[in-house]
Amino acid sequence: MFSRAAMIRPRQALFLMGLLFSGGFLTLLVLRNDIRHDLFRPLDIHPQEPEKAKPTPKYKPTPTYTPPPIQDPFPALATSTPPPIPSYNVAEKDIWKKYGLEVAPPLIIGFTRSWPMLLQAVVSYITAGWPADQIYVVENTGMQQANTQGQLTLQHPWYLNHSTLRRLGVNIVQTPVLLSFAQLQNFYLSMSYSNNWPYYFWSHMDVLALGHENGFEGLTPRAGEPGYKSLYTLCLEELNRTLVADERWGLRFFAYDHLTLQNPKAIEDIGGWDTLIPYYMTDCDTYTRLHMRNWSQKDANCGVITDTSVALDDLLALYRDPSIKPDFRDPNPPPPPPPPEEKEEGEKVEEKVGRDVGNVAGEPTDPIEYWKVLLSVADRMFHYKHGDRGRNTWQAGQHGGKGEPFYYDSAGFSEALGVLTEAGKEVFRRKWGHGNCDLIAGGGLKFEDQWQVLKDWE
Repeated sequence: MFSRAAMIRPRQALFLMGLLFSGGFLTLLVLRNDIRHDLFRPLDIHPQEPEKAKPTPKYKPTPTYTPPPIQDPFPALATSTPPPIPSYNVAEKDIWKKYGLEVAPPLIIGFTRSWPMLLQAVVSYITAGWPADQIYVVENTGMQQANTQGQLTLQHPWYLNHSTLRRLGVNIVQTPVLLSFAQLQNFYLSMSYSNNWPYYFWSHMDVLALGHENGFEGLTPRAGEPGYKSLYTLCLEELNRTLVADERWGLRFFAYDHLTLQNPKAIEDIGGWDTLIPYYMTDCDTYTRLHMRNWSQKDANCGVITDTSVALDDLLALYRDPSIKPDFRDPNPPPPPPPPEEKEEGEKVEEKVGRDVGNVAGEPTDPIEYWKVLLSVADRMFHYKHGDRGRNTWQAGQHGGKGEPFYYDSAGFSEALGVLTEAGKEVFRRKWGHGNCDLIAGGGLKFEDQWQVLKDWE
């Protein structure tokens, strides 16, 4: 017989079972939540780094030398119209018609950078006799409306003064975007279609053009004498002679392609300039394809077209202004040399200035004598460019414009052009399977061999 104390009544047993079940359930719930917290806790992938660590870029060192600001080479144009050109170079009205030409021959000059160099080229052609209204400056800057609206300053690398060019009387055409050299050449071709030009001349912008004012045997007597022919007139003669005597003419070189007479049909026949070879070697590619398709390419002479990297200090010199002493300045001069060593007292130290003063001993009033001085200066300009300075340093002469519309770092632009140039050279090599410009004699290649041959070097 069980005692009363040892007996558990049904109601008590049921209560105890409820306590045990509730406690176990709560325990499981707590354990479950702890497991889920551990399983889904975010992982710290930078356990040893500060909470907001950021990468630190490595910047290029600050240049130790910055060239001085460029100067406007024709300040007189800001307030007045240009002076008259030498009277013997003034073209007779519509003289091109006397040479049996369909249209007045246009001269196209492309521009991307270095305003002083462009202005010098334009003024030199005008003063050598080329009518301003037959000159077309193609603004290939990528600056959209900025130059048209005068939003850029002189130190901006892509500055172009539309007001000054209009005051000179030339035409201005803008490319819709920045084009490479090969693309720009195809743009010239499109201009010939739009304007119904059966021919056109084009010139580089880094040139100084002078006529044969002192006479040239077989071409022209001295300026001022009967029968004298200006640079422009000699170009008309060459164009007429070419059209009459050569049905399959491609181009005429005046000092290689520094000034070129171009047949649009010839460029069309070879498929235009290869825009995948944007800069160097694209001329070799184009001129060789013209030769392969039997389009003639000959040298001609209309004057002295000087390849230059510097600009005259004052372009009034090209108008034979006797108050101006012809002299030139590098728009991107090199760093100055280190200071000379100390000399003993009384010993002179030779100083070099940042400009070429030449050895002109006065300002001649006779325009032909002045022309001789200009010719001498032009020769020194040529040798300066082809010396140890570097051919294309003039392109990087402007270093301002930061904060102005469409600003692009000048040094970065030059570096990027170098990359594109090297890529274009590689495209040329792969296109022809040959490493240099000697495609026909050196490679045995034909027009149809483009992109069809394996490389011929190891």
